[in-house]
Amino acid sequence: MNEAIHRSHPIIPAERMKQLPKQFFADLVQRTNARIAEGHDVINLGQGNPDLPTAPHIVEALQQAAANPVYHRYPPFSGFRFLKEAVASRYKADYDVDLDPDTEVAVLFGGKTGLVEISQILLNPGDACLVPDPGYPDYWSGVALAGAEMVMMPLLKQHNFLPDYESIGEEQLRRAKLMFLNYPNNPTSAIASSSFYEGTVRFAQRHGIVVASDFAYGAIGFDGHRPISFLETPGAKEVGIEFYTMSKTYNMAGWRVAFAVGNREIIRLINLMQDHMYVSLFGAVQAAAAAALTGPQDSVRELCAIYERRRNTFFEALHQIGWQVTPPAGSFFAWLPVPKPYTSTAFADLLLEKANVVVAPGIGFGEHGEGYVRVGLLAPETRLREAAERIGQLALF
Repeated sequence: MNEAIHRSHPIIPAERMKQLPKQFFADLVQRTNARIAEGHDVINLGQGNPDLPTAPHIVEALQQAAANPVYHRYPPFSGFRFLKEAVASRYKADYDVDLDPDTEVAVLFGGKTGLVEISQILLNPGDACLVPDPGYPDYWSGVALAGAEMVMMPLLKQHNFLPDYESIGEEQLRRAKLMFLNYPNNPTSAIASSSFYEGTVRFAQRHGIVVASDFAYGAIGFDGHRPISFLETPGAKEVGIEFYTMSKTYNMAGWRVAFAVGNREIIRLINLMQDHMYVSLFGAVQAAAAAALTGPQDSVRELCAIYERRRNTFFEALHQIGWQVTPPAGSFFAWLPVPKPYTSTAFADLLLEKANVVVAPGIGFGEHGEGYVRVGLLAPETRLREAAERIGQLALF
Protein backbone atom coordinates (compact mmCIF):
# COMPACT_ATOMS: atom_id res chain seq x y z
CA MET A 1 0.00 0.00 0.00
CA ASN A 2 2.70 2.47 1.02
CA GLU A 3 4.79 1.52 -1.99
CA ALA A 4 1.86 2.19 -4.34
CA ILE A 5 1.28 5.60 -2.77
CA HIS A 6 4.97 6.43 -3.16
CA ARG A 7 4.94 5.53 -6.87
CA SER A 8 1.87 7.69 -7.56
CA HIS A 9 3.29 10.82 -5.96
CA PRO A 10 5.80 12.36 -8.41
CA ILE A 11 8.01 15.26 -7.34
CA ILE A 12 7.66 18.12 -9.78
CA PRO A 13 10.39 20.79 -9.50
CA ALA A 14 9.63 24.48 -9.79
CA GLU A 15 10.18 26.01 -13.20
CA ARG A 16 13.19 27.96 -11.92
CA MET A 17 15.00 24.67 -11.30
CA LYS A 18 14.53 23.75 -14.95
CA GLN A 19 16.08 27.06 -16.00
CA LEU A 20 19.37 26.49 -14.17
CA PRO A 21 22.30 26.17 -16.59
CA LYS A 22 23.89 22.78 -17.04
CA GLN A 23 27.11 22.32 -15.07
CA PHE A 24 29.41 22.01 -18.08
CA PHE A 25 32.42 20.80 -16.13
CA ALA A 26 30.66 18.00 -14.26
CA ASP A 27 31.41 15.60 -17.11
CA LEU A 28 35.07 16.67 -17.19
CA VAL A 29 35.42 16.04 -13.45
CA GLN A 30 33.76 12.64 -13.80
CA ARG A 31 36.04 11.62 -16.67
CA THR A 32 39.11 12.87 -14.82
CA ASN A 33 38.21 10.83 -11.75
CA ALA A 34 37.59 7.78 -13.90
CA ARG A 35 41.01 8.21 -15.49
CA ILE A 36 42.66 8.42 -12.08
CA ALA A 37 40.71 5.36 -10.87
CA GLU A 38 42.15 3.42 -13.82
CA GLY A 39 45.61 4.05 -12.40
CA HIS A 40 46.82 6.84 -14.69
CA ASP A 41 49.07 9.60 -13.37
CA VAL A 42 46.83 12.56 -14.15
CA ILE A 43 48.01 16.19 -13.85
CA ASN A 44 44.80 18.10 -13.14
CA LEU A 45 45.07 21.73 -14.27
CA GLY A 46 41.41 22.05 -15.13
CA GLN A 47 39.97 23.43 -11.89
CA GLY A 48 40.29 26.66 -9.90
CA ASN A 49 40.83 25.08 -6.48
CA PRO A 50 43.89 26.55 -4.68
CA ASP A 51 46.35 23.78 -3.88
CA LEU A 52 48.35 25.40 -1.05
CA PRO A 53 47.40 25.40 2.64
CA THR A 54 46.05 28.33 4.63
CA ALA A 55 48.78 30.27 6.47
CA PRO A 56 49.49 28.89 9.98
CA HIS A 57 48.62 32.10 11.82
CA ILE A 58 45.12 32.05 10.29
CA VAL A 59 44.61 28.39 11.24
CA GLU A 60 45.79 29.15 14.77
CA ALA A 61 43.33 32.05 14.99
CA LEU A 62 40.52 29.65 14.08
CA GLN A 63 41.65 27.07 16.61
CA GLN A 64 41.72 29.61 19.42
CA ALA A 65 38.40 31.18 18.42
CA ALA A 66 36.68 27.80 18.13
CA ALA A 67 37.30 27.25 21.84
CA ASN A 68 35.62 30.54 22.74
CA PRO A 69 32.03 29.90 23.95
CA VAL A 70 31.00 33.31 22.61
CA TYR A 71 31.22 31.84 19.12
CA HIS A 72 29.16 28.77 19.98
CA ARG A 73 25.97 30.84 19.89
CA TYR A 74 24.25 32.41 16.91
CA PRO A 75 26.33 35.29 15.57
CA PRO A 76 24.74 38.61 14.53
CA PHE A 77 22.75 37.97 11.37
CA SER A 78 24.80 40.43 9.32
CA GLY A 79 28.13 39.30 10.79
CA PHE A 80 30.38 40.55 13.54
CA ARG A 81 31.37 44.19 13.32
CA PHE A 82 35.03 43.31 13.95
CA LEU A 83 35.14 41.43 10.63
CA LYS A 84 33.56 44.32 8.75
CA GLU A 85 36.04 46.69 10.38
CA ALA A 86 38.85 44.39 9.23
CA VAL A 87 37.49 44.46 5.67
CA ALA A 88 37.35 48.26 5.73
CA SER A 89 40.87 48.54 7.09
CA ARG A 90 42.27 46.16 4.43
CA TYR A 91 40.58 48.09 1.59
CA LYS A 92 41.99 51.33 2.98
CA ALA A 93 45.50 49.88 3.24
CA ASP A 94 45.50 48.18 -0.16
CA TYR A 95 43.39 50.50 -2.33
CA ASP A 96 42.96 53.73 -0.34
CA VAL A 97 39.19 53.15 -0.47
CA ASP A 98 37.14 54.38 2.52
CA LEU A 99 34.35 52.03 3.63
CA ASP A 100 31.81 52.39 6.43
CA PRO A 101 31.82 48.97 8.19
CA ASP A 102 28.16 49.34 9.19
CA THR A 103 26.66 50.31 5.84
CA GLU A 104 29.14 49.48 3.07
CA VAL A 105 30.30 45.95 3.97
CA ALA A 106 28.30 42.69 3.83
CA VAL A 107 29.66 39.34 5.02
CA LEU A 108 29.04 36.47 2.57
CA PHE A 109 29.04 32.67 2.66
CA GLY A 110 31.73 32.55 0.00
CA GLY A 111 31.95 34.73 -3.08
CA LYS A 112 29.72 32.45 -5.15
CA THR A 113 26.81 33.09 -2.80
CA GLY A 114 26.99 36.82 -3.33
CA LEU A 115 27.40 36.51 -7.09
CA VAL A 116 24.23 34.41 -7.29
CA GLU A 117 22.28 36.51 -4.78
CA ILE A 118 22.86 39.84 -6.50
CA SER A 119 20.81 38.85 -9.56
CA GLN A 120 17.91 37.69 -7.40
CA ILE A 121 18.09 40.94 -5.43
CA LEU A 122 18.09 43.31 -8.41
CA LEU A 123 16.52 41.56 -11.40
CA ASN A 124 12.89 40.87 -12.31
CA PRO A 125 11.64 38.64 -15.13
CA GLY A 126 12.09 40.58 -18.34
CA ASP A 127 15.10 42.53 -17.07
CA ALA A 128 18.47 42.05 -18.73
CA CYS A 129 21.88 41.42 -17.22
CA LEU A 130 25.13 42.13 -19.07
CA VAL A 131 27.41 39.11 -18.66
CA PRO A 132 31.00 38.61 -19.87
CA ASP A 133 31.53 35.91 -22.49
CA PRO A 134 33.67 34.00 -21.66
CA GLY A 135 32.99 34.33 -17.96
CA TYR A 136 32.44 32.56 -14.66
CA PRO A 137 29.43 30.26 -15.23
CA ASP A 138 27.83 30.94 -11.85
CA TYR A 139 26.87 34.43 -13.02
CA TRP A 140 24.42 32.58 -15.26
CA SER A 141 22.91 30.70 -12.34
CA GLY A 142 21.76 33.81 -10.50
CA VAL A 143 20.30 35.36 -13.63
CA ALA A 144 18.41 32.13 -14.35
CA LEU A 145 16.99 31.99 -10.80
CA ALA A 146 15.82 35.59 -11.19
CA GLY A 147 14.04 34.73 -14.44
CA ALA A 148 15.96 37.47 -16.23
CA GLU A 149 17.73 37.49 -19.59
CA MET A 150 21.47 37.41 -20.18
CA VAL A 151 23.02 39.76 -22.72
CA MET A 152 26.46 38.42 -23.47
CA MET A 153 29.39 40.83 -23.77
CA PRO A 154 32.10 39.22 -25.94
CA LEU A 155 35.60 39.38 -24.45
CA LEU A 156 37.86 39.35 -27.51
CA LYS A 157 41.64 39.29 -27.84
CA GLN A 158 41.61 42.40 -30.06
CA HIS A 159 39.97 44.33 -27.20
CA ASN A 160 42.38 42.89 -24.58
CA PHE A 161 39.49 40.74 -23.32
CA LEU A 162 37.57 43.81 -22.14
CA PRO A 163 33.90 44.34 -23.10
CA ASP A 164 33.12 46.82 -25.87
CA TYR A 165 30.21 48.84 -24.46
CA GLU A 166 29.59 50.57 -27.79
CA SER A 167 28.60 47.26 -29.39
CA ILE A 168 25.65 46.65 -27.02
CA GLY A 169 22.27 47.38 -28.63
CA GLU A 170 20.01 50.19 -27.39
CA GLU A 171 17.08 47.85 -26.71
CA GLN A 172 19.32 45.62 -24.61
CA LEU A 173 20.67 48.62 -22.72
CA ARG A 174 17.16 49.86 -22.03
CA ARG A 175 16.32 46.64 -20.18
CA ALA A 176 19.73 46.13 -18.54
CA LYS A 177 19.83 46.63 -14.77
CA LEU A 178 22.97 44.73 -13.79
CA MET A 179 26.41 44.02 -15.25
CA PHE A 180 29.11 41.60 -14.11
CA LEU A 181 32.81 42.42 -14.50
CA ASN A 182 35.75 40.30 -13.35
CA TYR A 183 39.36 41.51 -13.41
CA PRO A 184 41.87 39.93 -13.07
CA ASN A 185 39.69 37.76 -15.23
CA ASN A 186 38.57 34.16 -15.02
CA PRO A 187 39.11 32.53 -17.49
CA THR A 188 41.13 34.90 -19.75
CA SER A 189 43.55 36.17 -17.03
CA ALA A 190 43.17 39.69 -18.48
CA ILE A 191 43.56 42.78 -16.29
CA ALA A 192 41.68 46.10 -16.29
CA SER A 193 43.06 49.63 -16.34
CA SER A 194 41.96 52.74 -14.47
CA SER A 195 40.71 54.27 -17.73
CA PHE A 196 38.54 51.21 -18.41
CA TYR A 197 36.91 51.51 -15.00
CA GLU A 198 36.40 55.26 -15.46
CA GLY A 199 34.58 54.51 -18.71
CA THR A 200 32.59 51.81 -16.94
CA VAL A 201 31.34 54.26 -14.30
CA ARG A 202 30.24 56.72 -17.02
CA PHE A 203 28.53 53.89 -18.93
CA ALA A 204 26.70 52.69 -15.82
CA GLN A 205 25.58 56.21 -14.90
CA ARG A 206 24.30 56.89 -18.41
CA HIS A 207 22.20 53.72 -18.60
CA GLY A 208 21.19 53.19 -14.95
CA ILE A 209 23.07 49.90 -14.64
CA VAL A 210 24.46 48.43 -11.42
CA VAL A 211 28.04 47.17 -11.71
CA ALA A 212 28.96 43.96 -9.87
CA SER A 213 32.76 43.72 -9.84
CA ASP A 214 34.02 40.22 -9.08
CA PHE A 215 37.47 40.86 -7.57
CA ALA A 216 38.22 37.27 -6.61
CA TYR A 217 41.78 37.42 -7.97
CA GLY A 218 42.49 40.93 -6.74
CA ALA A 219 45.69 39.98 -4.93
CA ILE A 220 47.28 38.15 -7.85
CA GLY A 221 49.20 40.38 -10.26
CA PHE A 222 52.55 39.70 -11.91
CA ASP A 223 55.61 41.63 -13.07
CA GLY A 224 55.10 44.30 -10.43
CA HIS A 225 51.48 44.94 -11.43
CA ARG A 226 48.97 45.55 -8.64
CA PRO A 227 45.41 44.73 -9.76
CA ILE A 228 43.05 47.70 -9.53
CA SER A 229 39.88 47.63 -7.45
CA PHE A 230 36.80 48.96 -9.21
CA LEU A 231 36.05 50.96 -6.05
CA GLU A 232 39.22 53.02 -6.56
CA THR A 233 37.39 54.73 -9.42
CA PRO A 234 35.62 58.03 -8.63
CA GLY A 235 31.86 57.41 -8.60
CA ALA A 236 32.17 53.62 -8.36
CA LYS A 237 30.29 53.36 -5.06
CA GLU A 238 27.38 55.30 -6.58
CA VAL A 239 26.90 52.70 -9.34
CA GLY A 240 27.95 49.38 -7.88
CA ILE A 241 29.65 47.00 -5.50
CA GLU A 242 32.64 44.70 -5.42
CA PHE A 243 32.82 41.07 -4.33
CA TYR A 244 36.01 39.84 -2.66
CA THR A 245 36.66 36.30 -1.48
CA MET A 246 39.22 35.08 1.03
CA SER A 247 39.59 31.90 -1.05
CA LYS A 248 42.32 33.01 -3.42
CA THR A 249 44.19 35.67 -1.46
CA TYR A 250 44.54 33.61 1.70
CA ASN A 251 44.07 30.02 0.43
CA MET A 252 40.80 29.79 2.37
CA ALA A 253 38.61 28.24 -0.33
CA GLY A 254 37.14 25.62 2.01
CA TRP A 255 36.35 28.19 4.70
CA ARG A 256 33.54 29.80 2.66
CA VAL A 257 34.02 33.40 3.71
CA ALA A 258 33.84 36.48 1.48
CA PHE A 259 32.37 39.95 1.48
CA ALA A 260 30.67 42.55 -0.68
CA VAL A 261 31.61 46.23 -0.42
CA GLY A 262 30.33 49.44 -1.95
CA ASN A 263 26.92 50.99 -2.58
CA ARG A 264 24.99 51.31 0.69
CA GLU A 265 21.56 50.45 -0.67
CA ILE A 266 22.81 47.31 -2.41
CA ILE A 267 24.65 46.25 0.75
CA ARG A 268 21.43 46.80 2.71
CA LEU A 269 19.55 44.60 0.26
CA ILE A 270 22.17 41.86 0.45
CA ASN A 271 21.90 41.86 4.24
CA LEU A 272 18.10 41.78 3.97
CA MET A 273 18.22 38.77 1.65
CA GLN A 274 20.65 36.99 3.93
CA ASP A 275 18.51 37.72 6.99
CA HIS A 276 15.91 35.46 5.40
CA MET A 277 18.35 32.71 4.45
CA TYR A 278 21.19 32.45 6.96
CA VAL A 279 22.27 33.20 10.51
CA SER A 280 25.71 34.41 9.40
CA LEU A 281 28.99 32.50 9.48
CA PHE A 282 30.37 30.54 12.42
CA GLY A 283 31.94 33.21 14.62
CA ALA A 284 35.30 31.45 14.84
CA VAL A 285 35.61 31.58 11.04
CA GLN A 286 34.84 35.29 11.16
CA ALA A 287 37.54 35.77 13.81
CA ALA A 288 40.07 33.90 11.68
CA ALA A 289 39.09 35.93 8.60
CA ALA A 290 39.63 39.14 10.56
CA ALA A 291 43.04 37.84 11.66
CA ALA A 292 43.93 37.19 8.02
CA LEU A 293 42.87 40.68 6.93
CA THR A 294 44.51 42.61 9.76
CA GLY A 295 47.58 40.43 10.35
CA PRO A 296 50.87 40.20 8.44
CA GLN A 297 50.41 40.05 4.66
CA ASP A 298 53.72 38.26 4.00
CA SER A 299 51.89 35.06 3.08
CA VAL A 300 49.89 36.94 0.44
CA ARG A 301 53.04 38.37 -1.14
CA GLU A 302 54.72 34.96 -1.07
CA LEU A 303 51.65 33.32 -2.62
CA CYS A 304 51.71 35.79 -5.49
CA ALA A 305 55.44 35.14 -5.96
CA ILE A 306 54.77 31.38 -6.06
CA TYR A 307 52.16 31.82 -8.79
CA GLU A 308 54.53 34.06 -10.75
CA ARG A 309 57.31 31.46 -10.55
CA ARG A 310 54.85 28.77 -11.65
CA ARG A 311 53.74 30.95 -14.54
CA ASN A 312 57.31 31.56 -15.65
CA THR A 313 58.24 27.87 -15.43
CA PHE A 314 55.14 26.72 -17.29
CA PHE A 315 55.40 29.25 -20.11
CA GLU A 316 59.09 28.63 -20.57
CA ALA A 317 58.27 24.95 -21.00
CA LEU A 318 55.41 25.74 -23.40
CA HIS A 319 57.72 27.86 -25.55
CA GLN A 320 60.25 25.03 -25.58
CA ILE A 321 57.66 22.68 -27.12
CA GLY A 322 56.78 25.31 -29.74
CA TRP A 323 53.51 26.56 -28.23
CA GLN A 324 54.02 30.30 -28.57
CA VAL A 325 51.57 31.82 -26.09
CA THR A 326 51.47 35.02 -24.02
CA PRO A 327 51.93 34.75 -20.23
CA PRO A 328 49.09 36.11 -18.08
CA ALA A 329 49.39 39.41 -16.19
CA GLY A 330 47.12 38.34 -13.34
CA SER A 331 45.01 35.57 -11.74
CA PHE A 332 46.28 31.99 -11.39
CA PHE A 333 44.98 30.94 -14.81
CA ALA A 334 46.46 30.77 -18.29
CA TRP A 335 44.18 31.24 -21.33
CA LEU A 336 45.73 29.33 -24.20
CA PRO A 337 44.65 29.23 -27.87
CA VAL A 338 44.21 25.67 -29.12
CA PRO A 339 46.02 24.46 -32.25
CA LYS A 340 44.04 23.99 -35.44
CA PRO A 341 41.94 22.11 -36.36
CA TYR A 342 40.83 21.26 -32.80
CA THR A 343 37.86 22.70 -30.95
CA SER A 344 38.40 23.53 -27.30
CA THR A 345 36.54 20.37 -26.24
CA ALA A 346 38.34 18.11 -28.70
CA PHE A 347 41.71 19.48 -27.63
CA ALA A 348 40.90 19.06 -23.93
CA ASP A 349 39.77 15.49 -24.63
CA LEU A 350 43.01 14.78 -26.51
CA LEU A 351 45.16 16.05 -23.64
CA LEU A 352 43.26 13.94 -21.12
CA GLU A 353 43.32 10.75 -23.20
CA LYS A 354 46.83 10.98 -24.67
CA ALA A 355 48.80 13.04 -22.15
CA ASN A 356 46.82 12.57 -18.91
CA VAL A 357 46.70 16.35 -18.53
CA VAL A 358 43.40 18.00 -17.58
CA VAL A 359 42.54 21.47 -18.90
CA ALA A 360 39.16 23.23 -19.05
CA PRO A 361 37.70 23.73 -22.56
CA GLY A 362 36.94 27.38 -23.23
CA ILE A 363 33.45 26.70 -24.59
CA GLY A 364 32.40 25.91 -21.01
CA PHE A 365 32.77 29.61 -20.18
CA GLY A 366 30.64 30.86 -23.06
CA GLU A 367 30.43 30.93 -26.86
CA HIS A 368 33.43 33.25 -27.18
CA GLY A 369 35.55 30.89 -25.12
CA GLU A 370 35.70 28.57 -28.11
CA GLY A 371 39.23 28.20 -29.45
CA TYR A 372 40.87 28.36 -26.02
CA VAL A 373 41.54 26.20 -23.00
CA ARG A 374 41.99 27.40 -19.43
CA VAL A 375 44.91 26.06 -17.44
CA GLY A 376 45.19 26.53 -13.66
CA LEU A 377 48.66 27.23 -12.26
CA LEU A 378 47.64 25.10 -9.30
CA ALA A 379 50.37 22.48 -9.19
CA PRO A 380 54.07 22.56 -8.26
CA GLU A 381 56.53 23.83 -10.86
CA THR A 382 57.83 20.31 -11.52
CA ARG A 383 54.32 19.10 -12.41
CA LEU A 384 53.62 22.13 -14.59
CA ARG A 385 56.85 21.51 -16.49
CA GLU A 386 55.96 17.83 -16.82
CA ALA A 387 52.48 18.73 -18.13
CA ALA A 388 54.05 20.89 -20.86
CA GLU A 389 56.49 18.12 -21.75
CA ARG A 390 53.67 15.58 -22.03
CA ILE A 391 51.78 17.94 -24.34
CA GLY A 392 54.98 18.43 -26.35
CA GLN A 393 55.22 14.68 -26.97
CA LEU A 394 51.98 14.90 -28.97
CA ALA A 395 53.90 16.95 -31.59
CA LEU A 396 51.04 19.43 -32.17
CA PHE A 397 53.16 22.59 -32.51
